[in-house]
Amino acid sequence: MPLYMDIHNVAGATADDLAKAHAADLKVQVRHGVQCLKYWFNEPAGKVFCLFDAPSADAANAVHREAHGLLAEKIIEVDPDMGDGFLGGGEINPAGAVLLPGVSESQRDPGIRSVLFTDIVGSTELTQRVGDDAAMEVVNLHDSIVRAALASAGGREVKHTGDGIMASFISAVAAVRCGMAIQDSLAIHRATGTVISICVRIGVAAGEPVEQRHDLFGSTVQLAARLCAAAEPDQVLISNVVAELCMGKGLHFHDLGEVVLKGFGQPVRVHATAKA
Repeated sequence: MPLYMDIHNVAGATADDLAKAHAADLKVQVRHGVQCLKYWFNEPAGKVFCLFDAPSADAANAVHREAHGLLAEKIIEVDPDMGDGFLGGGEINPAGAVLLPGVSESQRDPGIRSVLFTDIVGSTELTQRVGDDAAMEVVNLHDSIVRAALASAGGREVKHTGDGIMASFISAVAAVRCGMAIQDSLAIHRATGTVISICVRIGVAAGEPVEQRHDLFGSTVQLAARLCAAAEPDQVLISNVVAELCMGKGLHFHDLGEVVLKGFGQPVRVHATAKA
């Protein structure tokens, strides 16, 4: 069956309220051919995101309607591989709530993710200039450095874009530090005077799994990609949301003000990472 995720606005709801609602869903799901899998609870924002197997979005909402009447604001179909790449497997508690890994057993995962894009500067021109084999060496070097940084920072590779990597982080701070670590590693590599030289652009944005668009993390992915495209070589650009999530964490940014990005109707406030 297809995999779906929905969003509910549940301002004022408690963890116990959601546990009861999920239990009610489980009692009636079989009548609609649905399997309710787990949910992410962002209590400060008053939002819950439910993941389920269902024959259709209507069937999933029918479960909610019969169980407790809390219908979803929006339901999107989710590619299982992309879902796992962005959100991870995620341990769940007995109530069905996804928990944050490596912290208190009672701390719930709010489902917020930071998305990071890398892009090799001038990759198309490089292939034309040095040939496929040499260009592939550059890509392999990039992949090695980026994946090592992801492993150190707890990031998850979502997909390879051909001349870059898209990755997901639970922590915005970890995403920013990962981006900076990638640029530091590349700078060290260039300083060795090696024949293979590489520069990358990096963009980072953060958001919820179900947004205005119909794709998982659609607006967040689009913004991270546009920030990456707008970055200078060796630069890490981040969204204002990411900067706010990093407040008080010892990171430093240059506020670049409002920037016009392709695909966004309004200018977007952008920051660049900076050394202390």
